[in-house]
Amino acid sequence: MYDASTQKEFIQRGKVFLQHPEKVSSDQLPILRKLLRFHEWKYYVKDNPVISDFEYDMLFKILERIEAAHPDLITPDSPTQRVGSDLSSDFPTVSHLSPMLSLENSYNADDLKDFEKQVRKLTGEENPITYVVEPKFDGSSVALIYENNYLVRGATRGNGLQGDDITPNIKTMPTVPLSADFSARGIHKVELRGEALIRKDYFEAINEQRAKEELPLFANPRNAAAGGLRMKDPKEAAQRKLDTFIYQLTYAEDAEGRDATQKFSTHSEMLQYLSEIGFLIPNDLIKVCKNISEVIDFCQEAERNREQYPYEIDGMVVKVNRLDLQQKCGLTAHHPRWAIAYKFKAKQETSILEDVVFQVGKVGAITPVAKIKPIELAGVTVSSVSLHNEEFIRSKDIRIGDHLVVERAGDVIPYIVKSLPELRDNSVRPIVFPELCPSCQTPLVKEEDMAAWRCPNYHCPEQVIQRMIHFVSKNAMNIDGMGESQIRKFHDLGWLNNFDDIYRLPFDEIQKLDGFGQRSVENLKKAIEMSKNNPIHRLLYGLSIHHLGRKASKLIAGQIKHLLDLKDWEMERLTAINEIGPILAGNIIAFFKIPENVSLLQSLEALGVNLNQKEEDRPKALPTDGPLSGKTILFTGKLVQMNRKEAQDLAEKAGAKNISAVSKNLNILVAGEKAGSKLKKAKALGTVDILSEQEFLDLVNGMANG
Repeated sequence: MYDASTQKEFIQRGKVFLQHPEKVSSDQLPILRKLLRFHEWKYYVKDNPVISDFEYDMLFKILERIEAAHPDLITPDSPTQRVGSDLSSDFPTVSHLSPMLSLENSYNADDLKDFEKQVRKLTGEENPITYVVEPKFDGSSVALIYENNYLVRGATRGNGLQGDDITPNIKTMPTVPLSADFSARGIHKVELRGEALIRKDYFEAINEQRAKEELPLFANPRNAAAGGLRMKDPKEAAQRKLDTFIYQLTYAEDAEGRDATQKFSTHSEMLQYLSEIGFLIPNDLIKVCKNISEVIDFCQEAERNREQYPYEIDGMVVKVNRLDLQQKCGLTAHHPRWAIAYKFKAKQETSILEDVVFQVGKVGAITPVAKIKPIELAGVTVSSVSLHNEEFIRSKDIRIGDHLVVERAGDVIPYIVKSLPELRDNSVRPIVFPELCPSCQTPLVKEEDMAAWRCPNYHCPEQVIQRMIHFVSKNAMNIDGMGESQIRKFHDLGWLNNFDDIYRLPFDEIQKLDGFGQRSVENLKKAIEMSKNNPIHRLLYGLSIHHLGRKASKLIAGQIKHLLDLKDWEMERLTAINEIGPILAGNIIAFFKIPENVSLLQSLEALGVNLNQKEEDRPKALPTDGPLSGKTILFTGKLVQMNRKEAQDLAEKAGAKNISAVSKNLNILVAGEKAGSKLKKAKALGTVDILSEQEFLDLVNGMANG
């Protein structure tokens, strides 16, 4: 439909429009409409968007602004006059019983207040208006028709008026009832709107499997869901494990063909009814709000908690609750006037890869880091993104000069989803991985079965600095006031070359440096002194032994009296400790066999650093005769009778071991209020005992029956 050069032209033109939206004039309407239709095609039909949702929304608003100023220029085929289309030639086309429209978007509280003003103007309502706020799932829309209580058809959204008939695939979803008792309400025929989507954890599992099979990875759960709906083989569609949440009853008639939607007075009543007869409704994420202020508060709270939900949610949908007021508001050709989407801050944006730098880690791993044109993601400016290793670059075919889709995963870590080869020109060039260490010029090596190239020179200047940054970090020796900038400065001055140098710093000289006053130097000196009394598991973790993490450090420290005892330990003794494998054990043995490392620890001890395992730091043995002895336990959701730490302490006193994730090793899950994905995963395993907070308390207090 669109050749490569046309696609490239549309994408580049869209970027220009977004950079200078005020310069887009009415004479550019034809190209603006064409490029919006192109992006609808990429999103809905190809499931391969090349711009973010936010960028599309901004282009759409430009079109709306120009058409509002020049209504005589509006054409019947303008994107403002219809919704996007996902129609495909692979499936029969069917007509919806009622149009599937888009939603108007809002991005802040002011937009929602403007929406309230519009609703009042359209309805003439002076009393407080009640709204229903529900999640805007980032999946793929479907329309379901039931007749005489039986599911007779499932279709995609299509162009809003017609969609693809995907009934066989819809029937593979366990969350879509094959029959429901509509007749109890006198309803003969009904059409429902829903969103088909994939749980986050299963999406990750799908991509892991595709990586093993060397198949292209899905960019996001929405793409995976949309692709699953269009599988030609229903058995393959079933493997995507799609769930469908219902969010609207849009059409209903009784046996005589009369409108049956009047059997309901509010949208919330309609949702409750659908939930009662077996449909999947996100009840825990829906709230009836008595005014727009409550709506704003709930939307903002949902955005703060978005990562806790088991499904991808890119916003909340605000709907006027009373159905009679919805009718007064009416519809446009594009969206209902009684509903609006409150969009969360974008998690995905497009940018340009300007350069790649290669960083040296504390154990010599070489990490390529993408330097991209700065973008705003979930409220944070992102300009650097890890490229992980050479294999990652190759698998995603990333080149310098490429346009990239960047995501802020978990609202914390930026991640490159994919490159956009459609936009490449002659200036794009491959990323060349170095053969020599960027810091010390030592030839790099790659160990068997390892993805990362490493610098084998333990004395590499950058490795020295990175090890010391790790040594003083919060989870290691926790030396407050001594970060990367201070370590680099002290290293450049020749004061820091190893861990023990930290305890010999010339504080009188430091005080003479710019940026160091008497108070800051005294605080630094105090923090260094305090670190001498740390438990030895912190020191062990701070040594940067390859693969040695915090948990393993605590396990090992609990088995020794003095840190230097480890120089006499062998493989068998280390691997006898639960969760210590042969690779880590080998790295620990190798570290303590090097005389320089033993001398370093002796030097630290001579400077006053604790190397002894204090009895109060030794892990306490769990009771063997408690009501939960031999069990593993995990707490999730909000506890009301105690905090999480108090609950974990109580569990340990009862003999249970606290663990951090749901797995086949979990015996008990205590689910508090608003328990989310962990509860669902535990239920899916079928082997986990699920307790309420009160049931847990009864059990540990010996009051539970049975």
